Amino acid sequence: MKVHAADALILRTYRYGEADRIVVFLTIDQGKKRGVAKNATNSRKRFGGALEPFTRGTVHYVEKEGRDLVRLDRIEAKRSPMQTLSGANGDAVGMREDAAQVLGHASYFAELLDEWCPDNQHNDRLFRLGAGVGEVLGRGGSCEALARYFEYWLLKLEGVYPVLAEMDLSAEAREFLARARRWTPRQVTLQAPGQPALREIERMHHRLISMHLEKELKSARVVRELRPEL
Repeated sequence: MKVHAADALILRTYRYGEADRIVVFLTIDQGKKRGVAKNATNSRKRFGGALEPFTRGTVHYVEKEGRDLVRLDRIEAKRSPMQTLSGANGDAVGMREDAAQVLGHASYFAELLDEWCPDNQHNDRLFRLGAGVGEVLGRGGSCEALARYFEYWLLKLEGVYPVLAEMDLSAEAREFLARARRWTPRQVTLQAPGQPALREIERMHHRLISMHLEKELKSARVVRELRPEL
């Protein structure tokens, strides 16, 4: 039996019995894990709001040899999408829209990592990508540009991104992708291209993602439904 305390991103949770939950989380050093959080529905002291998708924190868990599920003891949240949500300007409707966008994108990023990362396989590059994007999600700027940046690096790090020169894209879309190679997530959110260019890149990325995963992600449809139309 091994006791671990790992820096991790929460990817998803689902009910397991009346009060327990299964938690899927991505660690920086041990890859993706699945664990049982006993009485998570009622235990705010041990888990609280730390089970939201894309929350980053220290996950304390026990792993027994030969068992697929670990046992989660507690999660110490460092950052969650709602905690970093910015833009409070007194506009209640605007705040609700911002919150919906942030939470929708948090679920989308988490689902992408969950689908892409095999269980128990170390991949610190994808963890660092998720952690870096999570740091700026909710701090203002363009969620759409951040999503295109995340997709670009996910596909590139996994070796399935086509050569930029071979893509049939507008000059503005090409310029954004060229900048994505050297910009930080914060720069991307603050200096986003126009929405037509972002939607153009989105269509291309979603074709690549759907082809690789052989399905469309539910969270991707939710994000499209939440955002304002052009």
